[in-house]
Amino acid sequence: MKIYPIETGNFKLDGGAMFGVVPKSIWQKTNPADKNNMISMSMRAMLIEDGDRLILVDTGMGTKQSDKFFGYYYLYGDYSIDNSLANLGFHRDDITDVFLSHLHFDHCGGAIQWNKDRTGYEPAFKNAKFWSNESHWEWAIAPNPREKASFLKENIQPIQESGQLNFVNKDSQSQLGFDVLLMDGHTEKQMLPKIRYQDKTLVFMADLLPTTGHIPLPYVMGYDTRPLLTIKEKEQFLKKAVDEEYYLFLEHDAETEICTVKHTEKGVRLKETFKFTDIFN
Repeated sequence: MKIYPIETGNFKLDGGAMFGVVPKSIWQKTNPADKNNMISMSMRAMLIEDGDRLILVDTGMGTKQSDKFFGYYYLYGDYSIDNSLANLGFHRDDITDVFLSHLHFDHCGGAIQWNKDRTGYEPAFKNAKFWSNESHWEWAIAPNPREKASFLKENIQPIQESGQLNFVNKDSQSQLGFDVLLMDGHTEKQMLPKIRYQDKTLVFMADLLPTTGHIPLPYVMGYDTRPLLTIKEKEQFLKKAVDEEYYLFLEHDAETEICTVKHTEKGVRLKETFKFTDIFN
């Protein structure tokens, strides 16, 4: 097995929305905001090369939305999924599986693209199986008012219409080669891959832990549908992450790819930060 971080792009989100009830005077110490109160975010996917399978975990937001849409999110930088794959000697047609932690647009938008004449949509990974889970899928196709702006039908319906949609279960977890942790605080049945790799445990954090600044328990996004449950899930997970020495792969932290955590008198806190290649070769 070989694992690679895949940078799909950078964007910005409102810092207040990203930290909920935590005051700006506190959160800006770890996540400084610009003049519009926006903080920098990554959309860092993960690529798993395992035998004849090439598994992409999340896809970023893609390129098919309107200029008006992208204007809300202040895209910046030169990263793209195609360039990141090409730098490793891969092409999107090589991808055998696309594993979607959840179906919010910044995690799954890159799974679907315009067709050649821009009359409709098609999978951006034509040879891949797309993986969600049944509970989350049902949640996403009939979205609640709070998440409606994040579950975009043009990102979701074409996956099913293509015939490439698959739902994760215990058998498919074995086929994929990693365990899946289910979290319900951010959205219904968000999936976090937990991978044993080079004698270490690596967990893809998705939106349970967007950045290192979100490690303290009350630091919960305003986007979460069940914030008190997020706090409980995060508390249980982070204690285990310390005790079992997990390495945490951060999808949204613009500066940090990997971090570890430690117990302190104030609770679990950041221990160390790393580049992916500092830990895994």
